[in-house]
Amino acid sequence: MWRLMLRIFFLLIITVLLGGFTTAAAPSAPDDVPLGTPILAFDTAAQDAIWLYDLQNRTARQLSFGDEQHRVWGFSPDGCRVLFTLGRSPTHIRAYSARLNGDDVREVARFASPPSGVWSIWEPQWSPDAANPRIAFTFIRYTPNNSDGFDTDHRIAWVDASAANGYGGEPAFYSVTGDEHTARWSFDGARLIYVSYEERPAGADPFSTAVPNSPVTSTLREADIWMVDADGSNKRRVTDFPVGSVSMPRWSPDGDLIGFVYSPSPNNDQIWMIGSAAGSIPTQLSYATALALDLSWFSDSTAMVASLRDFRGAAENRLWRIPLVGIADNEAEEILSDPASSYLDYPRYSSDGRFLAFRSAYALGLMDFSGASGIENISGLLPDTFDGNTPPVWSPSVFTGESSCGGQ
Repeated sequence: MWRLMLRIFFLLIITVLLGGFTTAAAPSAPDDVPLGTPILAFDTAAQDAIWLYDLQNRTARQLSFGDEQHRVWGFSPDGCRVLFTLGRSPTHIRAYSARLNGDDVREVARFASPPSGVWSIWEPQWSPDAANPRIAFTFIRYTPNNSDGFDTDHRIAWVDASAANGYGGEPAFYSVTGDEHTARWSFDGARLIYVSYEERPAGADPFSTAVPNSPVTSTLREADIWMVDADGSNKRRVTDFPVGSVSMPRWSPDGDLIGFVYSPSPNNDQIWMIGSAAGSIPTQLSYATALALDLSWFSDSTAMVASLRDFRGAAENRLWRIPLVGIADNEAEEILSDPASSYLDYPRYSSDGRFLAFRSAYALGLMDFSGASGIENISGLLPDTFDGNTPPVWSPSVFTGESSCGGQ
């Protein structure tokens, strides 16, 4: 027994001494073979690694950055670096970027004087603007309270993520009220949207506002969309619902529209959209009660795709094409009706619209609209049949392959 314990002890010592980040490639994709384009990135259900799947060569590369939970969020504007977070607990999550082979790991937020207390970074988003490549994210600060827990403060921050600045730096802040989330860049990187929560006095029911000048006995926390230019100017409220809450703000690829989910009451989700220009009026696209799990756009901006549960008689979540004209309750079309695919969510179109990546009961699937290969179960093609856990992300349209990245 003592020999086994001694062996484990020496293994632990070796692990600590080696430390650092490691990368591992699938047998079909050695590290020295450059990845083609496009790349589909996702992390495993165990959140212990990130996969980069090369659709041009049908090969995969696995990146592993230690024993913390991995979450992939996107790519640099040129596609040559991958953006991800690592964390052992919700109160200690940090953001990083690395080359596609896992080298040159850089921390995104680098403080001259580290902030005191407990803090995390979540939802980092790399601006598509190569001339002004900022990374926006939610900066979360945890303050101990008298109930043996934490009070949290969420603010939208950004860093200069240019190569000249080492792909990160000292954070600055777009928002300061302390309850902002879900930052999303426009496809040209010129503007940023996010949701900001406010509290209002509760009315007689969730659909009513409080009687003016009446005593406040309880409050409701509800969100609207805000927008700000990349340089921090022209901050404005985009939606202003008197009751209910907004979530999942999504830019159309052409930048003209913003899709979102509006919930008059909890678990009563509707699909809406609004023009991105100031003074636009929101348009309701669905009316029936449903549960929205995810929302994204077709690559040509002609429609949205939503993962909805309890919609049009279907109890399980399916993918629906939400038209921009008419009532989706009657006119939405099911995108994928394959019997082998169930409980669908996280739909993501490639920039050219050829591929649709999605999750089906935790297995990552791929649909090729060129008719070349139909539906593929990507998870089944990888070693150990790792399933995708989080929304897959595509390399940008300007990415031409890893061989063009040089030393980035």
